[in-house]
Amino acid sequence: MERVYNFSAGPAVLPVPVLEKVQRELLSYNGSGMSVMELSHRSELFQNILDDAESLIRELMEIPENYKVLFLQG
Repeated sequence: MERVYNFSAGPAVLPVPVLEKVQRELLSYNGSGMSVMELSHRSELFQNILDDAESLIRELMEIPENYKVLFLQG
């Protein structure tokens, strides 16, 4: 399969290993029996996703601990 690279505004190219991981976990994220899209936003699994995302964002953007990271939908 030939990969197409989208350089326009909006969605970007994702690395193949990321897409393959998503494919493997689509029906059962982390052995939960549910896809990540079906997890409760109050579940421990989803909280782990948020905690990991916040940690990575803080590291990438060098956000100090005395600042809040706010996740908004949309």
